[in-house]
Amino acid sequence: MVRIKRCSFCGAEIPPGTGLMFVKNDGTILWFCSSKCFKSFKMGRDPKKTPWSAYYLGKKGAKK
Repeated sequence: MVRIKRCSFCGAEIPPGTGLMFVKNDGTILWFCSSKCFKSFKMGRDPKKTPWSAYYLGKKGAKK
């Protein structure tokens, strides 16, 4: 059965046969949809502060 994975950085769906799998030294597996997401992860960027990610916490729900 084919599983559709989610990008560990931006939250986008990754079609089967694409993407990049990164295994950390502690054994956790991270999936990335593009080199843009992988490089952002390596640079230490926070997906909550990145406007193009699904995890962005910007002005979507800001109360006045």
